[in-house]
Amino acid sequence: MNEYLKCFKINEQVYQMTLAAEKKLQPIFQKIDEVEEYHSVKVLASFKKEDISTSDFASTTGYGYGDIGRDKIERVFAQVLGAEAGLVRGQFISGSHALTVALFALLRPNDTLLSITGLPYDTLLEVIGIKDNPSSLKSFNINYEQIDLIDNDFDYEKIEKTLKSKKIKVIEIQRSKGYSERKSISIEKLAKVIKFIKNISKDTIIMVDNCYAEFVEKINPSEVGADLCVGSLIKNLGGGIAPNGAYIVGRCDLIKLCAERLNLPGEAEEVGPSLGINKDFLMGLYKAPSVVASALKTSILASFLLEELGYQVEPRYNDNHCDIVLTITFGNKTDLVNYCRGIQNASAIDSNSVVEPSPMPGYDDEVVMASGSFIQGSSIEISCDGPLREPYLAYEQGGITYTYGKIAVMSAISKIMDEK
Repeated sequence: MNEYLKCFKINEQVYQMTLAAEKKLQPIFQKIDEVEEYHSVKVLASFKKEDISTSDFASTTGYGYGDIGRDKIERVFAQVLGAEAGLVRGQFISGSHALTVALFALLRPNDTLLSITGLPYDTLLEVIGIKDNPSSLKSFNINYEQIDLIDNDFDYEKIEKTLKSKKIKVIEIQRSKGYSERKSISIEKLAKVIKFIKNISKDTIIMVDNCYAEFVEKINPSEVGADLCVGSLIKNLGGGIAPNGAYIVGRCDLIKLCAERLNLPGEAEEVGPSLGINKDFLMGLYKAPSVVASALKTSILASFLLEELGYQVEPRYNDNHCDIVLTITFGNKTDLVNYCRGIQNASAIDSNSVVEPSPMPGYDDEVVMASGSFIQGSSIEISCDGPLREPYLAYEQGGITYTYGKIAVMSAISKIMDEK
């Protein structure tokens, strides 16, 4: 075993297992490289079309009037994601914040929001009013309904019945699984359900939560009919460079509503200072195809190794991957916590910290979280977390380079094996 790996406490058995796994996984890795190349060409072509130059890195303050770089960035994101327009801002704290802005922009009192992927991610429960909060959509008399998935696919019968029996203003589709046990939603399934919905109710707005899924497949939600698509820049499209922020892309009229909700009516996307973030946004997007490919390879390696050790994983290494998230069912608290501790041990930042389960804002259960990242809360660098509840699931994502991701996975598996 390489001497330098000893400092991560990676045992010889795990190291040899990894070498053997990599040989078997090469055909899958090659397909990932093809998707990376496809998106790299799109990104570079958009940079060229918009004539991105060093002057676009210039910072604006105050109102942010005439921020040419900011405006170019929003056009680039829209082009790369196949949409009419974009809103890409450092004023967005997170993907959940961008989703909140979009929901409040689109919905009015007595309107109805419908989720067709079951219960949304934990951080949206108070936003919607599923969990009481005086600032929620519910407090503005906005209705919420939910249709659960059936066998990891949409309940077409119930969707049709709901759309034909009442007016639904917005349908929300969360592609990634969140803290649930379901599978993530592929572009193929997304395209099918969007076409189905539009044939019944063409005026219903379809908003897709695309967090963790960007650049994993070749096609984007806007290219299959989504009216709005939302994601975080401390995940895939930030490329590990963007220090914060999120994006919304979609129809021009809806983007304007979102901009007015984020900023103020009458000024919309024309205001909002970049505060020096333009270069980070551009460099992050430029590197994103490669970073996402590395994260996906890391996920597939972990899936392969953990399944060999008898753990249930989703998706399996040879399944179709729709996002960068790997769900690992540990079945007990000890293995869950030790795996996260192994990830932290091989992280760039705070590697000597010992992670402990603790309360976290927006979550009902204690959460154990490994995230030794340069950017707080970044999921694309390398992270693993999970709520302390049955069946003790871990959600792993990231690997800003494949090598860094591989070391973290070997460290995590070694930690579990050594503690047995």
